[in-house]
Amino acid sequence: MEKAIIEEKHKDITNNWVVSSRFLFYVQLFCLVAFILGGCYKLYSYRYKGKPKVDIPSSTLYDPKYAK
Repeated sequence: MEKAIIEEKHKDITNNWVVSSRFLFYVQLFCLVAFILGGCYKLYSYRYKGKPKVDIPSSTLYDPKYAK
């Protein structure tokens, strides 16, 4: 009976700090990588797509042309 309790303690994350620290390290690493990749994707989706073609009224040019 007591051997079963000892074996269960070795498998429990709250009693074995080596296993729990390794697990928490990998969870933190996964969250950091997911956060970085998500940020990169968001920046990529809102990237600059080039200079748009804008119609400029002729009255606002450096040498304005007014209709007569």
